[in-house]
Amino acid sequence: MSAYVIFDVEIRDMERYQAFMAGVKPALEAAGARYLARGGAHKVHEGDWAPRRIVILEFPSVAAWEAFYNGPTYQGLKSIRDECSSARLVSVEGLG
Repeated sequence: MSAYVIFDVEIRDMERYQAFMAGVKPALEAAGARYLARGGAHKVHEGDWAPRRIVILEFPSVAAWEAFYNGPTYQGLKSIRDECSSARLVSVEGLG
């Protein structure tokens, strides 16, 4: 079953964030993930959520997502991301 990961990201330093992106894109590909949305226009239709930049990823499974997220490659890249941005993220299991 696929897993979907939704990020709400606030970028404080775009140049440094680009360095993060240069490393994370090939790492995501190696993990079997793909982008479904990345920073496109968005509109809130209900509620008080005020997202900044939305990124939606699809992973082959929850296990693949958790292995990627907790693995040494992403954790090393996450330290760069944390320096230049802040994020909220959730994962959700897809329908079987």
